[in-house]
Amino acid sequence: MTLQTPQPPPSALRAVLAALDSETALRQPAAAALRHPTGPLLPAHPLAVHVLDGPRPELAAARRTGWRFLIKDGAEVAAAAEVVQGVEGHVFSHFTAGPYLDSTVRALRQAWQLAQTSRTRRQPRLLTFPGQYATALWLHSPDSGPDADQLIPLAPAPLGVTAHRAYPAADLLPALTRAPLTRPLLLGSS
Repeated sequence: MTLQTPQPPPSALRAVLAALDSETALRQPAAAALRHPTGPLLPAHPLAVHVLDGPRPELAAARRTGWRFLIKDGAEVAAAAEVVQGVEGHVFSHFTAGPYLDSTVRALRQAWQLAQTSRTRRQPRLLTFPGQYATALWLHSPDSGPDADQLIPLAPAPLGVTAHRAYPAADLLPALTRAPLTRPLLLGSS
């Protein structure tokens, strides 16, 4: 497979660069690692973000909501920045940090390794499942249709799903609809 990195719209890149220059945006808690960089902060690895929700998720129903860029501080990924489509182009939404950041980097490495052993062209995307509190790297096959698409769930994955295992999308989507819903534990709740 060849991994075809998508080109984000220019307005998406401009929104991320503006956020990296904004003291207000950098005050977000997830931007803590960006406040005192050791090198230049550079947006890298743009991924289109798609959302898939509903009782019977199908990839054809996934809707693109924006773009996520990994933000590199020198050679290291320090955070991610997400932009959403606005009326006049893309606008900065938020920075992210935490386990999905390292997991995204790991999944991208896996995708590049998979690319060495296949002739299928794939486009990496992020796919979120809000009802399952899950995110996966979606390896979309534009030439072969949805049956050839693969998903690599990011850690932490829902119960019954193994993170960082490449699944055929047709196998993982039904597993996600059967997975028990886990909700984040709120402090003070019982």
